[in-house]
Amino acid sequence: MASERRRFPIWARIVLVVAVVLVVASGGVVIGAHVLVSKATNSITQTTLLEGEASAAEGPQGNNIEGAVNLLLVGIDARGDGGGSDGDSVRSDTIIVLHIPESHDQAYLISLPRDWLVDIPAYEKNGFPGISDKINTAFSAGYEGEGTHLEKLGRGMDLLSTTINKATGIKFNGAAIIDFEGFSSVIHALGGVDMCVDQEAESAHLGVDKDGKLVQGWYSEWGGIQLQPGVTPFVHKTGCRKMTSTEALDYARIRKSLPNGDYDRQRHQQQLIKAIVTQATSTGVLTDLGKLNKVVESAGDAFILDTRGTPIIDYLFTFRNVTSNDLTLIKTNSGVVNTRIINNTSFEDLSPLSLEMLKAAQEGTLGTFLTAHPEFIAPSAGDPPASPTPSAG
Repeated sequence: MASERRRFPIWARIVLVVAVVLVVASGGVVIGAHVLVSKATNSITQTTLLEGEASAAEGPQGNNIEGAVNLLLVGIDARGDGGGSDGDSVRSDTIIVLHIPESHDQAYLISLPRDWLVDIPAYEKNGFPGISDKINTAFSAGYEGEGTHLEKLGRGMDLLSTTINKATGIKFNGAAIIDFEGFSSVIHALGGVDMCVDQEAESAHLGVDKDGKLVQGWYSEWGGIQLQPGVTPFVHKTGCRKMTSTEALDYARIRKSLPNGDYDRQRHQQQLIKAIVTQATSTGVLTDLGKLNKVVESAGDAFILDTRGTPIIDYLFTFRNVTSNDLTLIKTNSGVVNTRIINNTSFEDLSPLSLEMLKAAQEGTLGTFLTAHPEFIAPSAGDPPASPTPSAG
């Protein structure tokens, strides 16, 4: 009987990028799942990120995980030295809920706007009194106080997950802190990723010199992108192409030059994650053991992980039939800004329909909701722009 190429679970693909390959195609060469799981997880920092009422009970130790699974993925924005020397040095710049329904045949990425106005509860561990503020404040508020950088990150995730739970009712089976800069080595090991730019976007951090070479600049809140003389801002033109790690990460960071700001950036970050997943599980990677090994090793720089006691191998078994094609990208507020100004500060409100969407995720009826409201589904990384603008030249 011909060998079967088993498929790698979406949870492990996204959180570990590419931790395990059960069978390499063509020759049917089997790579031991336990060996690669061990190799990948040993390179990734693992700690407790979920402790409060927002965490689901620890998972079973058997071969199958019952029910829907919700995972909290948070991209951090490290300020200053990035080591957390002061209480406000780390913020949750990206907040994504990965939802896998009870049927275990789909996966959804739901981005929450970082400026969403929510009630952040009091937090006994560091004496935080509670406040109504932007949701990304929850992470930095939990991070405040004494402790190691890792302990403070754990508190930040704990308070953020509790805040999301109180606003939506969603409980989490696991969590990962993602360093999007850490993705640079992953994308480089993959040889780049295929991305479709859906709207022209001017970089806030990159320029291009007279020879067409990319030059790193810096961003100022007051003056925009700052570049050396003779260097002009780099513009991502619409269309589909292979992006280097520098180009892909830059594209996923842009919001100021886009019409829907952070909502457009959320979509592009989701697209980047899916592009990494797709490339990491392509035949060109799975059949190249040298490249595969580099990708697995580089994933260690990108994640801090909490699986709530459920062995990764159980996720492999439970979600073995979910592929990157089954990953749907979701946009809150249908991707359109819904701003409220309070005391000269801009906040985002989620529309009643967005709150209904999150309730559907909590109740396990998200697929039904999206059938009725397809405007919440975002295009994927490989989808060409609806109305591409011709590139110059």
